[in-house]
Amino acid sequence: METLLPTSVRIPKVLTIAGSDSGGGAGLQADLKVITALGGYGMSVITAITAQNTLGVTRIQDVDLDVVEAQMDAVFSDIGVDIVKIGMLASPEIVQTVARTLLKYGIKKVVLDPVLRATSGASLGGDDTAQAIITELFPLALLVTPNMDEASLMLGRDVTGPDDFKLAAQELLDLGPQAVLIKGGHLDGAHTQITDYLMWRTFEDGLEVIQSKEFKHYRVNTANTHGTGCSLASAIATYLAAEHDLSHAVAKAIAYVEAGLEAGRFLSIGEGPGPLWHMHDFYPTALLDEREKR
Repeated sequence: METLLPTSVRIPKVLTIAGSDSGGGAGLQADLKVITALGGYGMSVITAITAQNTLGVTRIQDVDLDVVEAQMDAVFSDIGVDIVKIGMLASPEIVQTVARTLLKYGIKKVVLDPVLRATSGASLGGDDTAQAIITELFPLALLVTPNMDEASLMLGRDVTGPDDFKLAAQELLDLGPQAVLIKGGHLDGAHTQITDYLMWRTFEDGLEVIQSKEFKHYRVNTANTHGTGCSLASAIATYLAAEHDLSHAVAKAIAYVEAGLEAGRFLSIGEGPGPLWHMHDFYPTALLDEREKR
């Protein structure tokens, strides 16, 4: 009897280059949860190890530069990637190592989340790191996803709300990436609606055309917001790897994170702000809790 070999099945391959969160709510742990939940194959390059929980970050240990590069070499030389998502890079030297290795392998799709501060307020990278990210990684990025604080730091001026987003996005776009998504979730809780602003460049008949789109969505009433930025960037990257266009990928990723926040409203993980619930499609905890109350 003839033996039939299994056919090759394509799965989106997403590499996260980020710091490790020992509490599991953000960083590469969150990235890998998102990638898996959305049907991708997740791989990781650890840039830093953090001692972290829902109350904050108590210790950061950078990974040696040659180890960062070796991890990237291992993935690129064998498995390959459809897209790279970049999160926490704690020093200019790590930024330069990552950029050099991306160039070596000719990586064209990069979603860059310029993580410079944790949700708890802890610094994860200073001004020198921010400048290195702009110089080394912005020109390689398909999309950059700063929140308002990160946009303010990189532009050297305050970005305080949606009225500032268009100009800020244009100024960040001028620094080299193909697209910028400014996230409005850090507005104070008095704002019941969140605005995220996407600006991107395309080329029509050889001419550059700038397009933009606002995404308005409601604020989920929850303290469990740890890891939202990491999760959003990873979701966008996974949808892009699955060949959704940019605007559609952003819209789907926002909906995924919003559903995760809603599902995680009643989770009790730690003494501080817990994470969103990444596995809401499989285990809808909020709905289960609501049923139990009836």
